[in-house]
Amino acid sequence: MKKDKQISSEFEREVIPENKLKSWKSFLGMYAGEHAAGTEFMIGPLFLTVGVSAFDLLAGLLLGNLMAVLSWRYLTANIAVQQRLTLYFKLEKISGKKLVTAYNVANGILFCFLAGAMITVSATAVGVPTDLEMPKLTDVMPNSLSWVITVIIIGGLTTWIASKGYDMVSKAANWMSPIIVFAFLTCGFVALRQLGVDNFSDFTAIWGEGAEPFPGQRKYTFWHVLLWSWFCNAAMHIGMSDLSVFRYAKSPGSGWSTAAGMYVGHYMAWIAASLLYAVYLKTPEAVAFLADGTAPPVAPGPLAYNALGWFGIIAVILAGWTTANPTIYRSGLAFQAILPKLTISKATILAGVLATTAGIFPAFAMKLLDFVAVYGFILAPVGAIIVFEHFFADRYGVVKDYAEKNNISFNRSVFLAWLISFVFFFGLSQSQEIFLSFLTLPAWVSCGLLFVIFSKIFQNKKL
Repeated sequence: MKKDKQISSEFEREVIPENKLKSWKSFLGMYAGEHAAGTEFMIGPLFLTVGVSAFDLLAGLLLGNLMAVLSWRYLTANIAVQQRLTLYFKLEKISGKKLVTAYNVANGILFCFLAGAMITVSATAVGVPTDLEMPKLTDVMPNSLSWVITVIIIGGLTTWIASKGYDMVSKAANWMSPIIVFAFLTCGFVALRQLGVDNFSDFTAIWGEGAEPFPGQRKYTFWHVLLWSWFCNAAMHIGMSDLSVFRYAKSPGSGWSTAAGMYVGHYMAWIAASLLYAVYLKTPEAVAFLADGTAPPVAPGPLAYNALGWFGIIAVILAGWTTANPTIYRSGLAFQAILPKLTISKATILAGVLATTAGIFPAFAMKLLDFVAVYGFILAPVGAIIVFEHFFADRYGVVKDYAEKNNISFNRSVFLAWLISFVFFFGLSQSQEIFLSFLTLPAWVSCGLLFVIFSKIFQNKKL
């Protein structure tokens, strides 16, 4: 009996108590650290591989990141502060244990893959002084035993930090993010000097009016950039994953703190990293790759080392940690919801092991643009269930937390809404070769609307 009354320090299945709430400053450091981080060293260069123009890149990122901030502020943070529950516990109340278990498995694994890509990024930095062979843009499998050992060491350290809980994750981000932000800014200025940029025209000429994408890459336009930058974190904002984070916020205004991540990380840092790759593309090695009809490798460690020396290596390693830490933490929450007998610390270690295993395979990092689009498309529509219930349930007579109130383990309204939306829009993307980020919002709205309609049809209101 005494054991049942114990309260977890992470409040996975409880409302956050008043004395545990945090100010906007806590979230500012976390989001700046998470989004000016390891993946930025990958994503920035990848924008050069897709042949995007200067205007499309700069304007698309400006508007796309604004839409992401608004999504966090007016949807995620708003609902999180009113309900103060993790995504997983809230979804269980609506969907039922069996259905949410399937979602948590998918969510946890996809987060592990994403964290694995960040561990891969840090490994490229460690590989510089050890003369480790870097993975190529088209590599899927690890290229050496040394690479595997390097990834395991970095993954172990990252998992240890994440397993200490939200406070440790937040503190690590606050400690490291100023160093990382400074490193990105410095990388940008050093790269501009190496490229001989003296004015804004020289700067925009780096991307020019656009070019043909590298072999195996998709051509990006303004709309590709805008929608991809909006939905690259779709699982976290419109997908409601960051309910688990903002449930600690004192007010919904803390949602504005995500702007630090979007404009320092997803704007300044992406562009700075892109400039580093522009420098590399002028080297004889890169020219030889292109002449041979193959894409030059994207290895953040060597790119940062070329600009900043040892400080660049340290920055890339820290950047991988600050992104992977909260991602593994989120994944741990998902696994803990599936296996409630596990402590959150042990669940996070399980997530870290899976993330480290994924990091061994460079494909997750090298295909990051495509992977992030798929990951957001799969998970985001589930967030529409929570959003539409929160805002429209009372208006249309839908019972809130239906599974909990009726003691059911499988809410077919949720399952059908997600399945129909996923199958239709993913099938449309594949059959018509439509960029997946173009269909993320339609799939999200469709899932929310279908949930309300099916709930009206199936719900038994005699509670």
